[in-house]
Amino acid sequence: MTKLRTEPYHSQKTRWPQQGRHILAQFDADTIVVYQAYRPAIGRFAAEHQRFGGPFSLERMTWIKPNFLWMMYRSGWGTKEGQEVTLAVRLRRDAFDKVLAEAVHSTYVPEVYGERKAWEQLGKRSDVRLQWDPDHGPSGDKQERRAIQLGLRGAAIAAYAREWIVEIEDISAFVAEQRQVWFEGDRSALVTPREEVYPVDDPAVAAKLGIGLA
Repeated sequence: MTKLRTEPYHSQKTRWPQQGRHILAQFDADTIVVYQAYRPAIGRFAAEHQRFGGPFSLERMTWIKPNFLWMMYRSGWGTKEGQEVTLAVRLRRDAFDKVLAEAVHSTYVPEVYGERKAWEQLGKRSDVRLQWDPDHGPSGDKQERRAIQLGLRGAAIAAYAREWIVEIEDISAFVAEQRQVWFEGDRSALVTPREEVYPVDDPAVAAKLGIGLA
């Protein structure tokens, strides 16, 4: 099992927004859970030491995803090479909010940045990248709703690896169990981490992110 709060997928999907840009996540007053998938050497080191280190590289951008099913789509439910270990990383919410505030879109968005040169300059200064991609269901079916992922590098990845983390849980066994339920068992029995729409309270940050937009 897992320490995460879980709920039947079929009851959750009726509650989630069906379209638009929304941050679906498991969070409480102080923390938020994001997901990553790594090869065993990196994932097991992180879970054992409760920080990232060992073979984990601080020189490469790392992407965090607050949406469980989007992580499952990217990792093939933990079956893709190099993504066998799924980690649920609980972060301080103030750190996650800082990441959102500092994020710069990975592609040019004129209505946010105005001139392309301004976007390029912001991108050079920021250690956080932002992407909105189609969300996906358990079978990998594309949704109308958009899911966020955030890329960290430089000072951001150093702080993420050692300062922002409250807890790291290896949920690979839970992923394998639910993968079997969905693909080989009774699909109505699928449970996933309970997720709600994460509030972005700063209006300027919400506008930059395009929260709610198609």
